[in-house]
Amino acid sequence: MCYIEEIDGPSKDYCDESNTQYPCAANKGYYGRGPIQLSWNFNYGPAGNSIGFDGLNNPEIVATDRDISFRTTVWYWMNNCHDPIVFGQGFGATIRAINGPLECDGRTRTRLALVSGITHSTAINFKLILAMI
Repeated sequence: MCYIEEIDGPSKDYCDESNTQYPCAANKGYYGRGPIQLSWNFNYGPAGNSIGFDGLNNPEIVATDRDISFRTTVWYWMNNCHDPIVFGQGFGATIRAINGPLECDGRTRTRLALVSGITHSTAINFKLILAMI
C-alpha cells in the first residue's frame, strides 16, 4: 500500500491480447494501480463492470478516484484471494492468486519458510488472527 501506481508502470506491458472478452484499448496501460496494484486488462475489465466504471478505457481512475481505488481492491480480494484463505488453502494460495505466474516458481516455499520462521519466533498464530477478523 505504499504506491498508488506501480513503479515504472507505464513501461510495463500488461495487455493479454489473447483475452477477447476484455480487449485492451489503444494507448491504455493496465499496470498496477491502487492499494492492491490491480493489473492486466482481464482484471480491469471485470472490476469496472462489477463496480461501475469503464476499466478498459479509463484504467487511470483506479489511481485517481479513492472510492474506486479501494472498491477495486475489495473486488479483487473477494474474487481472487478470499476463498483460498477461508477454505484453508494457506498463505501460498494467496500468493498464487495475486501474482501466480510471476511468483509461483519455487520462491513461494522460500517466502513460506520466512513467514513460518517469523511466526514461530514471535509466537504469532495466523489462524488465531484470521479467526478474529
